Amino acid sequence: MVDDELARRGQNWLEQLLHLLGLSSTVRTELNHPLTEGSCWLEIDDGQLTPDQIHTLIGQDGAVLDSIQYLANTILNLGQAPDHQGAVTVELSGYRLRRYEELKQIADQAVQQVRETGNELELKSLSSAERRQVHTILKQYPDMATYSRGQEPDRRLVIRLAEGLSEI
Repeated sequence: MVDDELARRGQNWLEQLLHLLGLSSTVRTELNHPLTEGSCWLEIDDGQLTPDQIHTLIGQDGAVLDSIQYLANTILNLGQAPDHQGAVTVELSGYRLRRYEELKQIADQAVQQVRETGNELELKSLSSAERRQVHTILKQYPDMATYSRGQEPDRRLVIRLAEGLSEI
């Protein structure tokens, strides 16, 4: 459940983390952002950050931003009743929006390839959050089915024709 309380706690936690890192930045919140339906959007204001600080907070392929987001989700839900738990997405300098567009293109190309060949396709090198996003993106294709295969850190998203469509 995404609510104002989670947003407030998320904003406070993230601003404290930034302060501990010696960074002066505020965090804006948005409930149920269209990109992450059912999630609280926490956007770090990059106006007071240098390009190097932004790069460091995002990390290579978003690894640092993903880690901050993982910590936020874990800490904010720790000890909370199930009906008071929720998901947060941490955004910085448009990274999540850009990455979403990249994932959408990857998903569209994968659908095209699966349709052409009839063979399943594995997408590698996606974080768990990115795998969830691609699962969600691919829900718009009723002729496709998705699942994850393998164990972290080598877990992969598999895209295949939905049951009964493999002969088409």
